[in-house]
Amino acid sequence: MNAQGKLQLPAAREALPGRQQPVAEPGRHLVLGTPTAGPYPAGHQRALFGMGCFWGAERLFWQQPGVFTTAVGYAGGFTPNPTYEEVCSGRTGHAEVVLVVFDPAKVSYEALLQLFWESHDPTQGMRQGNDVGTQYRSGIYTYEQSQATAAMNSRARYQRQLQAAGFPEVSTEIAPALDFYFAESYHQQYLARVPNGYCGLKGTGVCLGGERVA
Repeated sequence: MNAQGKLQLPAAREALPGRQQPVAEPGRHLVLGTPTAGPYPAGHQRALFGMGCFWGAERLFWQQPGVFTTAVGYAGGFTPNPTYEEVCSGRTGHAEVVLVVFDPAKVSYEALLQLFWESHDPTQGMRQGNDVGTQYRSGIYTYEQSQATAAMNSRARYQRQLQAAGFPEVSTEIAPALDFYFAESYHQQYLARVPNGYCGLKGTGVCLGGERVA
């Protein structure tokens, strides 16, 4: 697929067929020592964010107080149990995402949203910096209506802040988290394994408002 094709999401009928079996067997978190696939403690919640390359995004969230575990994977597409190479082809419809399991008594979903908005550029469409393709799009994939409402409200607020600073319209996708597929083991906690590895995270410098989470 040419570069232009990788900037356009495929239709469901055009997506790769995938497979029934998962391509990865998630284990324990390399940094936090917690199970990445569960079981999770009672009362904890899940959040799912796409911010471009998932390596740096995962490290950003595992460093936050109140986060129980994180994992990288694929969401928002059509192909069941895709491989990394398939996702990068642009023919699965998936985005690279980070699963965040958190204790809402210690960190709120709204605080995670603030970290999400301020840590990448949500106006770039099907890319993030030098990373180009549909898998690098900005996205929030929600597990319940309260998350969807909070995400949409925060998007509207951040759009106003960005517009005042001269940025274009926010392109972040907000959709239900219908499926999440764990990425291959070598992607999990990648920047703990390779501390000087690539991290493409770069915010706009525009604050959502209130106290920053960092």
